[in-house]
Amino acid sequence: MTRTLIQTLAAAGLIGAAYVPAFAQAPEVTGGTVTSTAPGKGTVTNVLKITASVEAVNAANRTVTLKGRRGNIITLPVGPDVKNFDQIRVGDFVVVRYVEALTLELKKGGTAVRERVERDTSASAQPGARPAGGLAREVTIVADVIAVDSKKQVVTLRGPSRVVDLKIRDPNQLKLVKVGDQVEATYTEAMAISVEPAPKPAPAKN
Repeated sequence: MTRTLIQTLAAAGLIGAAYVPAFAQAPEVTGGTVTSTAPGKGTVTNVLKITASVEAVNAANRTVTLKGRRGNIITLPVGPDVKNFDQIRVGDFVVVRYVEALTLELKKGGTAVRERVERDTSASAQPGARPAGGLAREVTIVADVIAVDSKKQVVTLRGPSRVVDLKIRDPNQLKLVKVGDQVEATYTEAMAISVEPAPKPAPAKN
């Protein structure tokens, strides 16, 4: 699993630009959005599950051709970190699980250094197991609060490389923010792909 796979799925319309409503027209996609808040903290999480059947396997090029529930076809490259590629069979099902979350946390009177930190991790199936792979990416940014406009409900943040305006629509959250505070934003993106065997045919009726 590599970011190329994420980008290819997005280009094919199987996953989109990070928000579940964009996928509502895709029949093979299920998911939802969860929002949670606490004083000085808020998280929005998008969860997707994509299922498609394997229509063809090209071992020489390490590609699989997938078909969605309404017949849409896509051919995907499968990177070397998806182990046990040779176990994939026509009729199997590829299941992609995609999770994206953004958390904003207020740091009252924070003194941390403004910075951006990225972390990438990957995992793959053990030898002999069903083909699988996973990729996770986390980006954390620390920014200073340099202005608060209560009338416009806007907080101005200076990050490590630029200044941005953040709209805060919850008045209870907005009144907690003061110039001199810091905001820590953590963006997490994770995707796992697994290949599941085709279901066994139902026994014939006499």
